[in-house]
Amino acid sequence: MMPATSTKLGPAACEKDAEKLEFIEQMTTKAGEVQENVLAEILSRNAETEYLQRYNLGGATDRETFKSKVPMVTYEDLQPEIHRIANGDRSAILSAHPISEFLTSSGTSAGERKLMPTIQEELDRRQLLYSLLMPVMNLYVAGLDKGKGLYFLFVKSESKTAGGLPARPVLTSYYKSQHFRDRPFDPYNVYTSPTAAILCADAFQSMYSQMLCGLLDRLAVLRVGAVFASGLLRAIRFLQLHWQELAHDIAAGALSSKVTDPAVRDAVAEVLRPDPGLAEFIVSECAAGDWAGIIARIWPNTMYLDVIVTGAMAQYIPTLEYYSGGLPMTSTMYASSECYFGVNLRPMCKPSEVSYTIMPNMAYFEFLPLDTAAAGSPPQLVDLADVEVGKEYELVITTYAGLYRYRVGDILHVTGFHNAAPQFRFVRRKNVLLSIESDKTDEAELQKAVERASELLKPWGASVAEYTSQADTTAIPGHYVIYWELLVREGEGGRWPEKAALEACCLEMEEAMNTVYRQSRVADGSIGPLEIRVVRNGTFEELMDYAIARGASINQYKVPRCVTFPPIIELLDSRVAAAHFSPACPKWTPHPG
Repeated sequence: MMPATSTKLGPAACEKDAEKLEFIEQMTTKAGEVQENVLAEILSRNAETEYLQRYNLGGATDRETFKSKVPMVTYEDLQPEIHRIANGDRSAILSAHPISEFLTSSGTSAGERKLMPTIQEELDRRQLLYSLLMPVMNLYVAGLDKGKGLYFLFVKSESKTAGGLPARPVLTSYYKSQHFRDRPFDPYNVYTSPTAAILCADAFQSMYSQMLCGLLDRLAVLRVGAVFASGLLRAIRFLQLHWQELAHDIAAGALSSKVTDPAVRDAVAEVLRPDPGLAEFIVSECAAGDWAGIIARIWPNTMYLDVIVTGAMAQYIPTLEYYSGGLPMTSTMYASSECYFGVNLRPMCKPSEVSYTIMPNMAYFEFLPLDTAAAGSPPQLVDLADVEVGKEYELVITTYAGLYRYRVGDILHVTGFHNAAPQFRFVRRKNVLLSIESDKTDEAELQKAVERASELLKPWGASVAEYTSQADTTAIPGHYVIYWELLVREGEGGRWPEKAALEACCLEMEEAMNTVYRQSRVADGSIGPLEIRVVRNGTFEELMDYAIARGASINQYKVPRCVTFPPIIELLDSRVAAAHFSPACPKWTPHPG
């Protein structure tokens, strides 16, 4: 459904930008045609794969045959094929091109990481999308070639599958690739962080050296960012904890002995010189404990924050506004482990108005209307150019790497079009209850964790009568809060569980969480200890009364397993009898699942 008018991006900041903006125009103007070609290319090159042979396409590459014969699938449907590839089967199972590695994404309900197969050339496609970001940004912010970006970027630990293929997060794959490490100089894309610091696997050493280099170059910094809003807040928290050591290193011109990685030490040595004046400035800004507007005070030329603040990250917006002194926040792109999707063509808009334009060359996209998904009628998937403004859809993709009609689990709301390409607001991840950073915990997982922990209450004659949860991001790092109302069988010899027993319940819940959650707790420190807040008896009845007073049906009322509405959180917090935190980190080792 093409809109009557088409828009044009421009004028470009330089000739190189003009080429990229023209590419965006071409792709979005011919969205339907590009999509048809993408599907034909994917189907023809993968025609001999075991997976497509199964559906008897007979070499057909048209949409109609594809849609009538190939089913829509979830990760669980593909697990047998994925396990075979992971275990070393090199035959053409999903893709005619060899699988080069697995990209790990959020845990499945069984607690394993999802392993997304990818091929070497996908790096080119990702690089292409990255190359569109600055030409768009330059339309809105002038002079970004006159300074640097302070970006806190990190690799996470990786492993190998039984068959010897790397298994790692998509950003770790990208940062370790030649595309990133050997990138040509671009005045619009200069970072203060040395590549060696970004590639350092030790989270403390990496953060310390990136922060130090950012402080040394503070007047050159024109934009401050991280991938997620939570990552930037972790950097601010790091500054709060370590400003004295950082100032000491700057005054002395010598790097802390805590940074032991030789490549990082060498890279920092190139820029670190004694600068007592800068050290004094940092002390004067940090010692008073006034952190409001700290980003704008230390990096006074910052024009915007470059962080994802859509979806679960929206919970961090007020805190970022506080630390940045109200700087604009830009969410520039929309991507996942399965595929990179699109760009924000109006990056300086308000966080609540962010829409991403899907780039039709990245994969073949279909959309499952939410109303049909709910109604139980056979799903009629809609093509990219045919979605309707105002409607919500679940994203379904077919990729060059061998995912066919794969349900990503993202719910998107169509806000408009750029030429013939639709623009979407990211609404939420399907079925995700709790998320602090890259973790995603669904209702089934939370239920399982509560059940496991409540086993520890049996010796006390106690059980969990009711529960709900929230992702508490008021402190850094954020953490899961689980509200429990306990039933203690006092007449039958039951007694109230001791503090140590409830702390053990916190840890037991964490042990039950998926591997992404546990890695974030253990290796990254991006999630704090889980907290159980025990509420007084009758609290959940009050919660129901409150919901019914606001119009909920008494017959259909269900206890929400996650709460975000501030008055409900206030009600729960006002009824807390005791709060307990996990006393240790859960077990985690880097393995693919």
